[in-house]
Amino acid sequence: MSDVLPLVEARLRTTLGEPDARAAVTFLGTDRVEVLRFQDRDQDGGLVRYATLGMSAQPMADPTAVLADPVRGPRAELLISVRAGLADTDKVLRPLAILAASPQVEGLIVAPGASLDVGEPLWPGAPFTSVLVAEPGGLVEDLELDEPLDPVRFLPLLPMTPNEAAWKRVHGAQALQERWLTNGTDLRDPARRSVPLD
Repeated sequence: MSDVLPLVEARLRTTLGEPDARAAVTFLGTDRVEVLRFQDRDQDGGLVRYATLGMSAQPMADPTAVLADPVRGPRAELLISVRAGLADTDKVLRPLAILAASPQVEGLIVAPGASLDVGEPLWPGAPFTSVLVAEPGGLVEDLELDEPLDPVRFLPLLPMTPNEAAWKRVHGAQALQERWLTNGTDLRDPARRSVPLD
């Protein structure tokens, strides 16, 4: 069985270009998680994208299973995109690594529609402490692996304010995304305000 992470990094580089920075975080009892930073200066003001590398090394295990399957199970990496130069978003490194380690630490299966909360601002002064996991495939295509391994899915994370996270718990992820769309919310604005939730 080939090592998954070099294939994952190759997919990220093919899609997003060369990373201009990378850092590694290791939590007690977990594998190392790297976060790669990619600059995209083609758009207005530019975007900076952060991608985890390491979460997909092992499949996510069903927390109710007696034994974790070392081969089968969903695999994923996390992506977050923000407008460059508007906040000190490089500090998202540690919260992003914490979220990427959560399947190993807490036995979570991270899937689209889920809320993930880090309990602190995603970066200094950020109005967000949690994220909504969005559908994969839009920015980075799934990476197919040899059988019997599941493909690696690249899951975008959409920062949520505490009010949005509370509203999503009641009304669901789809309703919140529709609210964002209706209001023309710039989900890449690192300092945006909560969408109107009346």
